[in-house]
Amino acid sequence: MLPEHRILLEDEPCPVSDKTLGEMYRTSAHGLHELIETIPLTTRALLAVYCYRRAHLASIGLAIAATCEKEDLGAFGGNAGAILFERSREVPVSSSASTHTSERKKITLASGPLR
Repeated sequence: MLPEHRILLEDEPCPVSDKTLGEMYRTSAHGLHELIETIPLTTRALLAVYCYRRAHLASIGLAIAATCEKEDLGAFGGNAGAILFERSREVPVSSSASTHTSERKKITLASGPLR
């Protein structure tokens, strides 16, 4: 990451209060949905882009983006906002589907003395 870009992200103000952001970070998936609904649409789009740009908040950013319009995310996030919109609509791969497509290898333990 370029140093100039890092400075811009560090200086970017969060569109919601620290208290609200902390509640979103600590809440369950169901509680997160309820919190998202209380945020105005414009602020929601800004917050989705803000969170998605930070690795530890990326999943929250995706959840918020799933409730936003493509035009709003594009207006506040540019091309990255449009990509965020698309990613928020992708169907996640379930763990049961992935276990059927790839066989697990058997684990064997040593039966003799180790050298």
